Amino acid sequence: MTPLHKAVRLALTEVADPAKAPAMQAYMKSAMPFLGVQAAPRRAALRAVFAEHRIESAPEWRRAVLALWREAEYREERYAAIELSGFRYYRRWQTLYTLPMYEEMIVTGAWWDLVDDIAIHRIGPLLREYPETMRPLMLEWARDADLWKRRTAILCQNRFRRDTDTGLLYACIEPNLSDIDFFARKAIGWALREYAKVNPREVIRYVEAKGITGLSRREALKNLPVA
Repeated sequence: MTPLHKAVRLALTEVADPAKAPAMQAYMKSAMPFLGVQAAPRRAALRAVFAEHRIESAPEWRRAVLALWREAEYREERYAAIELSGFRYYRRWQTLYTLPMYEEMIVTGAWWDLVDDIAIHRIGPLLREYPETMRPLMLEWARDADLWKRRTAILCQNRFRRDTDTGLLYACIEPNLSDIDFFARKAIGWALREYAKVNPREVIRYVEAKGITGLSRREALKNLPVA
């Protein structure tokens, strides 16, 4: 373990409630155990650790994120890796060089509590900043054999609102319309529901035009005045 990882584990252990750990692990259906740290104390503890252990270069930062991720024994340490990847000191290092790091975290994380944060708050901003590279990559991911890369492609614009590239959104959704997996169906509905907050008529039109049914339809049209 690196000094940073040791500091992260110590800080998390100090704010953990071990009695909560079994229920957290059961809820998340996680093979990896939990320490029992709630979100608010976790974030506060990690901010202090990250402020104390400054990283001096982008390659070193990427190595530190992946070390935390790969060496994690508790799920909160993987949450810590995600938070380190987005820590305010390192915003200038959010470039295309981070893509291999995030791809590894998505594929090996392979569950919604890890993947969705990366999809929306890491991959999404990269799409905004580097659309010429990221757009074709998301189109590729939308057809990937890996479910979690496909889910990422669908969800990455969830905070774009009026800036949503609807052509890209639909192109990422459509290869997955026949997928019966819960997490694919949920992602389709969630992405459309977010866009419906700014363009409900278009989402209604699209859902009807594509004959979207079941979970995806319910999620997409949630809170909309549709018969």
